[in-house]
Amino acid sequence: MEDIKKTEAWRVLRIQSELVNGIDELHGLGPAVSIFGSARLPPESQYYQDTEIVARLLSQAKFSVISGGGPSIMEAANKGAYQQGGHSVGLNIELPFEQTANPAQDISLSFRYFFVRKLMFVKYSMAYVVFPGGFGTLDELFEAITLMQTGKIKQFPIILYGSVYWDGLFDWIKQQVLTLGCISAKDLDLIQIVDKPEDVLPIVAAYHDRICSHPEEKNDFTG
Repeated sequence: MEDIKKTEAWRVLRIQSELVNGIDELHGLGPAVSIFGSARLPPESQYYQDTEIVARLLSQAKFSVISGGGPSIMEAANKGAYQQGGHSVGLNIELPFEQTANPAQDISLSFRYFFVRKLMFVKYSMAYVVFPGGFGTLDELFEAITLMQTGKIKQFPIILYGSVYWDGLFDWIKQQVLTLGCISAKDLDLIQIVDKPEDVLPIVAAYHDRICSHPEEKNDFTG
């Protein structure tokens, strides 16, 4: 029992260390947009190429870009920003497979705990752009929606890229989850779906202009 207590105590200290390091590295990053998506799509994928364009346009507009730091969509996001000389942040997660840090990061952090990593995404993002992805991508998406729906954070843009990919999911949400009364119709307003790289920046820029004029609307986590 004593060994278990010591192990748990050290785990708490490691969590604390990850929090402190993340805050220390990302403090002062400025307006930043997190881009999420699959770790498995090849560079030939249209989604990969569109991700790179979206990140490039955001970087040219002086927004930092944050990704999960891994391959595929995450790599494309970092590349698009890095090649413009903008801040390209990778919040890497330690996994036994699949997650290898891509080289296009000027700020690279590594996390053992998913929940600490997710806190960093929410705390330092003023918008989410979500490309097609698997369970991890869906986890990040629905966590942000839940935090907004429950009032734990103030609303910021959540932009889903690719209606062909996302429409089926949200048709089901409307037909089943909404019809059954598990959510309210206004909850669906938290999400926007776009299909062209150039559609992302105007949404982010409009929100940025609004919170500059009305700082009280800024995400509570960014303080």
